[in-house]
Amino acid sequence: MSNTMTNERLEECLTLVTSALDGMKAKNITVLDVEDLTDVMEHMVIAEGTSKRHVRAMADSLGADAKQAGFMPLGREGGTDSDWTLIDLGAVVVHMMTPAAREFYDLEGLWSSPESLAELVATPREKKAGRRN
Repeated sequence: MSNTMTNERLEECLTLVTSALDGMKAKNITVLDVEDLTDVMEHMVIAEGTSKRHVRAMADSLGADAKQAGFMPLGREGGTDSDWTLIDLGAVVVHMMTPAAREFYDLEGLWSSPESLAELVATPREKKAGRRN
């Protein structure tokens, strides 16, 4: 794994994330262990906001809480009027979405199926070879 975070620090980060989201009244908070599926992160957290404004407020609050606790965000994606905002905390990546965006993108389905993930990251040559079999 490219990120170096001790197990204790990882648990602290996950607790901070879920507590911050819960404190902001996020809905349907899900924590996925994706350590065996990618070298980019260890856990993915997905949560719903009730509106674009709520998603932005959750992201703003989580970013501030993370910085205060010493988890400097590596990046943030999603604008002020976005239905999906992502905060990259290294070993933990947090997706905050409206219910419609969550249903449309179905990250849980994608990341829980190794076959779906393999198809997503396959090169064009691998995809072409797979079609002949």
